[in-house]
Amino acid sequence: MAIDSLITLTGEAWEDYGLVDSGHGRKLERYGRYHFIRPEPQAMWSPAQDNWQADGEFIGASDEDGGGRWHLKPYVPKEGWLLQWEDVCFLAQNTSFRHLAFFPDMAPQWAWMRERVTENAEILNLFGYTGVGSLALAAKGAKVTHVDASKKSVASAKNNAELSGMADKPIRWIVDDAVKFTAREARRNRRYDGILMDPPKFGRGPAHEVWRLEENLSDLISEAVKLLDKKSKFLVLTVYAVRMSALAIGELLSQATQHLGGSVEVGEMAIKEEARGLNLPTAIFARWKNDQ
Repeated sequence: MAIDSLITLTGEAWEDYGLVDSGHGRKLERYGRYHFIRPEPQAMWSPAQDNWQADGEFIGASDEDGGGRWHLKPYVPKEGWLLQWEDVCFLAQNTSFRHLAFFPDMAPQWAWMRERVTENAEILNLFGYTGVGSLALAAKGAKVTHVDASKKSVASAKNNAELSGMADKPIRWIVDDAVKFTAREARRNRRYDGILMDPPKFGRGPAHEVWRLEENLSDLISEAVKLLDKKSKFLVLTVYAVRMSALAIGELLSQATQHLGGSVEVGEMAIKEEARGLNLPTAIFARWKNDQ
């Protein structure tokens, strides 16, 4: 399966989220009733307005790899506040990692996967974080295995399930290293109808396993495709904050899934700005699909 084109997957605003404006290395976003400013190196243009009004701003450190802190108005609730996407309710919260405990640009991926999920489909969500993607698929009848190395993230995901009225949905909540878990599932000859993976650039497992995207992604993909067969429907891979090409991860996924048939799409993820309709790039992705 040769990769001969790139696509742009653009997220639109919804009731509880919008990219209001962007420019000069920053972005102004709406999260429910609150507005926040965050650093955004991709926003190299000028903003539509100069006088942004916000309830808080994340001031990044000078180093490229992150750091920094939030400067919030005193009324912004530290415990978070309720947001909703489609039939999924969840808490947004100002985290020390500069994001808001979910990734709004994933909404088009959630919608795409929901179109391919049938009742009782077995779905694996690796690096599942606070569970919005898992709940989006469970709401459509999928049986989801949600894996994350962070106990805190899995606890937040369970809480979001409660908020969504999905505590009784067939979701396995697992605190584990994604690489080790996937390898064990492959040895057990487990099969899934779909896989979502959103790996970080760097991370540690619950037993202090070290994850480095550039070093470990290829092996993880190799193990993950062992959990798919020719009746499986998709594998979605999203990658943030790395010097890596969409074509590179596309060719990696294409090579790994060539025995399954189907096709691979690759490209950039973006969010459409409300002020002018500009597309702000956020991540790269590759996804294998089998529409037969």
